[in-house]
Amino acid sequence: MQSYTTASLLWLAVFLGCQQVAPPDPIATIQGQTMGTTYHIRAVTGPEGPQRLIKIQERVDELLAQVNHQMSTYDPESELSRFNQAPAGEWFPVSSQLIEVVDAARQISDATDGAFDVTVGPSVNLWRFGPDKKRKEFPTDQEIAQASKLVGYQQVEIQSDPPALRKAQDDVYVDLSAIAKGYGVDAVYELIKAEGFTDFMVEIGGEVRATGLKPNGDPWKIGIETPADDVRQYDLVVGLHDRALATSGDYRNFFKHDGKRYSHTINPKTGRPVEHDLASVSVLFENCMLADGYATAFLVLGPVEGYNFAQEHNLPVFFQMRKEDGTVETKATTAWQQYQSN
Repeated sequence: MQSYTTASLLWLAVFLGCQQVAPPDPIATIQGQTMGTTYHIRAVTGPEGPQRLIKIQERVDELLAQVNHQMSTYDPESELSRFNQAPAGEWFPVSSQLIEVVDAARQISDATDGAFDVTVGPSVNLWRFGPDKKRKEFPTDQEIAQASKLVGYQQVEIQSDPPALRKAQDDVYVDLSAIAKGYGVDAVYELIKAEGFTDFMVEIGGEVRATGLKPNGDPWKIGIETPADDVRQYDLVVGLHDRALATSGDYRNFFKHDGKRYSHTINPKTGRPVEHDLASVSVLFENCMLADGYATAFLVLGPVEGYNFAQEHNLPVFFQMRKEDGTVETKATTAWQQYQSN
């Protein structure tokens, strides 16, 4: 009995000893909710272990809450909502962060000849894709024309010092939903980087920015969803290294009327949902804010004009088109192919 007990204790000591020296998982993950979706952060933590990342989650949540309170149209007290409610002709004080995003949106609008337009909000709301989803009636041609009179990014002026916005008509309505998530990714990315992390990825609602490598030397692997209404399927994986990736598609937010499918992506020039067969666009960029905005712009431009623009500007873009037989056709720009081959 004595020898049995000694042997058991010896085995237990060896077992516990092995447990004590076992290295922790070198990649830590934190997650939460923001902007009506979720966020995930994965980081190589080093010898300090997961607590190194976990201890800054409160700061991440505070930062994202600040971004949401600046740029959400779903929060009636946000900076953006209060600007939308303000009268025309007067400079409305806002944060420098809001100015940064509106200015970036203007740059994309200029580059794409208005395919991206943050003043498309009245048309978005008319088609039941905005914060107010109470409307049930299908919009009339007259209503579409009336809403379109309020659309035009040139109707919003930007002042940097002091930061302020001014609009040309009372009912001009700015909606940053197509670029604010990307900005949020960048803001969190800079926070994590400032904390000394060198190998990590930040994702908010499918928009991602990553830097460095995983412990095994591989880049961060990001799946691109194949456009399908009822299933989640990933047929392409991108190795993301010091880049941001944003995807815009019509396969999650749409409705059908009289058998016809209506996308949530509104063409600012027509005031109506886009009608081409481009179902999804993925864009690689140095930062996520621009990747996010350009992904929406390409979804408006469509598979031909969008592809030609991306080729001309040497942008890495991946297009997925939904064909009439239900299959998906893909097309990648030269810059995208080069990135994938590296």
